[in-house]
Amino acid sequence: MTEANILIEDIASTDASKTLKRVSISGQLDESNVDEKSQAIYQLITQVPKGLYLIFDFEKLEYMNSKSIGYMTDWYGKISGTGGQIVIVKAKPNIVDILQVIGLTQLIPMYGSIDEAKFAILNAAAQSAQTPAPAPAPALAPTPVLVTVPAPTPVASQAPAQSPTPAPQPAPVSTSTIPPASAQVPTISTISPATPTTQIQPPSAPQP
Repeated sequence: MTEANILIEDIASTDASKTLKRVSISGQLDESNVDEKSQAIYQLITQVPKGLYLIFDFEKLEYMNSKSIGYMTDWYGKISGTGGQIVIVKAKPNIVDILQVIGLTQLIPMYGSIDEAKFAILNAAAQSAQTPAPAPAPALAPTPVLVTVPAPTPVASQAPAQSPTPAPQPAPVSTSTIPPASAQVPTISTISPATPTTQIQPPSAPQP
């Protein structure tokens, strides 16, 4: 089993409603020990259900695996959900790189020392307590809205409607009957048969 130690210490707070704890982690958090070591943090969250501020001191932390980062994310969700906060101080460059890749540095603030982290926590709490709530803005009378209505366009008087001009009628067509052209009947000439020609007998020769 890889060696890892967690030490939890109280930090004096000028705000009685805020519980500050320093959580110093040393060694290496990995698969062999992170489940056991994380129980101390869960017990602390159970003991202080509201207004818990944890300052994680990573000065002596050499390594943390993905499972330990998952625990950090879970602690952040539980503590911030009850009005508390988690911060990290003095993390080594390799630890910072891991947290940045995961995106945890966008959720958990990081500081260079315990005093700097404590000042930021208490100063933020003091500013929150001293800053009065903004007064509601006075109700303003509704501003009249000028609506420009265009003047009606005059309608030109229309001339009385004229009766429509009747369409020209076609000239009447005479219905008188035109006699049809006489049919040219071909005249057939009757040719009388030729008068038979009387045959003239030659004179007979005289008898001796």
